[in-house]
Amino acid sequence: MGTPLLKLDNVTVSFSGFKALNNLSFAVAGGGAKILIGPNGSGKTTLLDTITGKVRPVSGRVIYKGKDITNYPEHRIAQMGIRRKFQTPGVLGNLTVRNNLALAVRREKNLLYNLRPGLSAIEEKRVFEVLELIKLTEKTDRLAAELSHGEKQWLEIGMVVVGDPELILLDEPTAGMTSQEVNETALLIKKLTEKQTVLVIDHDMSFVEKLEGTVSVLHMGSLIKEGDIQTIRQDPEVISVYLGRPREALNARA
Repeated sequence: MGTPLLKLDNVTVSFSGFKALNNLSFAVAGGGAKILIGPNGSGKTTLLDTITGKVRPVSGRVIYKGKDITNYPEHRIAQMGIRRKFQTPGVLGNLTVRNNLALAVRREKNLLYNLRPGLSAIEEKRVFEVLELIKLTEKTDRLAAELSHGEKQWLEIGMVVVGDPELILLDEPTAGMTSQEVNETALLIKKLTEKQTVLVIDHDMSFVEKLEGTVSVLHMGSLIKEGDIQTIRQDPEVISVYLGRPREALNARA
């Protein structure tokens, strides 16, 4: 199997005595998509917070590309190639689509570099590539505030992708989307996995199935099951932790 790209080794995160992650071991292999599901309060967002350095575990280690990054600051983890998209779009509505991407492509540079006007030819090329990837080329000069909800989600994915991270973390990227936008987002993520590794949190099982990745189930801060989507859907323990809902409910949304 080789060394995983990312590994959480017996990680515990505690908030006022409550264990949001409980001695959790979790690995993400390089390439493809990995999907994380679980009931509300199961620790999914805390897991992403821990990976990115937003919260610190009380025990255990976070290892990225063989290096212990447990105590690294957030900006250093981002510079190492881990980027995250939050559930709510964080685009700047008063800037154009292109300028949102331009800002993102330059954010790793130092202050003196960012005082220079315009983008380099390489940066311009990258912005154009991402515009094509997220299918917003025709709206490049539109204000981000004028985009639909789904388009704003795609733009923020583009802002994450434009810096060429090796590991992309997506927190419920289809929240609030129409069924057509969900389908388009699945195609976008599968395109990303041709070059990058993507860890996705989502509740829409039909969307999860489209990603064709390994599914991990989190419950009360612990990993209880991993496998393909069909195995997960049929597992009695997984069905039970979703508040005892019938199998048909899990088949629709988790």
